[in-house]
Amino acid sequence: MTANQPPQIAHRRMGVAETSYSMRQAKGAGSAAHPGFHDGLDLIKHVAELGGGGGQVRVAGWDTAMAERVRAFCEKAGLFVEGQIGLPKDADDAARFERELATLKLAGGRIARTILHGGRRYEVFDSLPAYEAWRKRAWESLRLAEPIVRKLGMKLAIENHKEVRIDELLDLVKRTGSEAIGICVDTGNSIALLEDPYEVVEAYAPFAMSVHVKDMGVKATPEGFLLSEVPLGDGFLDLPRIVKRLRAANPTIAFNLEMITRDPLSIPCLTDKYWITMPAVPARDLARTLALVRAKENPAKPLPAITGLDPAARLAFEEDNIRKSYAYARAKLDL
Repeated sequence: MTANQPPQIAHRRMGVAETSYSMRQAKGAGSAAHPGFHDGLDLIKHVAELGGGGGQVRVAGWDTAMAERVRAFCEKAGLFVEGQIGLPKDADDAARFERELATLKLAGGRIARTILHGGRRYEVFDSLPAYEAWRKRAWESLRLAEPIVRKLGMKLAIENHKEVRIDELLDLVKRTGSEAIGICVDTGNSIALLEDPYEVVEAYAPFAMSVHVKDMGVKATPEGFLLSEVPLGDGFLDLPRIVKRLRAANPTIAFNLEMITRDPLSIPCLTDKYWITMPAVPARDLARTLALVRAKENPAKPLPAITGLDPAARLAFEEDNIRKSYAYARAKLDL
């Protein structure tokens, strides 16, 4: 961002979380029409061509020269950069975490998004004790990360991925007692854990440091429902309401599109295994979510899917979904 450009102006334009380009970033991916991205700078340059505001990218493997190139480009183009950095697994991994965070700072970023676990709670864990043991490890990782984040003058935003519900994530954030630790609010993930998307936004807004903005589509199944990212405006979320609330809580917050083009995810909330790690979740949450699915599924708009598409068609589909989302964001969300 340029010296005379306030952060809130740069952040008015929507950025992109690199997961939106999961296919185009894959090793060896790319087509004549949609060349592959070799690194985060390629992605950020593409976002600039789309008229976007910046990017949330992995910094693992960046050297000083790469960080300086990213900073120079973003400053000239008036873009922001955020990082995606994994928490330290243990004390031996803390040096890696600090190195990546310092690299992000050199690149001009001040906020790093992280996740506690990359998997989905109802798929990964086979028992409640296994889940509780993981939660203890997650807390230790966060405890190792916090003083490093604070020392570097950075912010760490934990995403509400598909492993923690509202009370669990807020417990971790509050327990740190640190202004350096907050939340990357994902507007769709928590539906998979039977949470109301607007209650999620309200609960996390006071701690919001970054946003994964996405719209969602649903479809009922015998085991529960399908959940899918869809282009902004094609789903059932009240995105103007969500954006307004999060901006009110943090006027300089960056909104990063996370439009993952893939087959719909199965949320098997009517199976026994789904409930193994969530025995205390009230039945009303299940009833509310299933009622929402029935009310919001749209047979006239099939959920996006990539099965059956050749590689070039998949890349084109990914790009089209992102461009549609940008058009909606500019027209309806002041992004």
